[in-house]
Amino acid sequence: MNDSTSSLDKPLDVRRILDLLPHRYPFLLVDRVVEFEAGKRLKALKNVTINEPFFQGHFPGHPVMPGVLIIEALAQASGLLVQLSSELDPSQHPLFYLVKVDKARFARIVAPGDQLVLNVEQKRMIRRMGQFWCQALVDGQPVAEAELLCAERND
Repeated sequence: MNDSTSSLDKPLDVRRILDLLPHRYPFLLVDRVVEFEAGKRLKALKNVTINEPFFQGHFPGHPVMPGVLIIEALAQASGLLVQLSSELDPSQHPLFYLVKVDKARFARIVAPGDQLVLNVEQKRMIRRMGQFWCQALVDGQPVAEAELLCAERND
């Protein structure tokens, strides 16, 4: 593994995230990676602003980030963990899809002005499938958690 993937001396900004994930506006839900251990764990941030397009309809006058998008942010953070842990050249990284969500729980509303802290732990990688335990926090308090299963795309 080269130095850029085995550790993070400084946060990974959105430019590097764009190199690693195929998601783009309005569906890129990770702004920065702040901690990383190859094959083990990753901590990322998502700044939630009133400018998010989903707030127009969810809900007018009472903006709430949809729970499915919190889960998607956690899945994207899991994908970043896989990509950063890979020994492959960035252009050779496999694409993983979210295939299963288990034990999803939501503890509180996420609203504009919140910063989601996305913690993901890789539980196992078997036969091109990864299992992750994920938790989203706001102000140190859990807002959502789930077990995710992601599978490498078969072309």
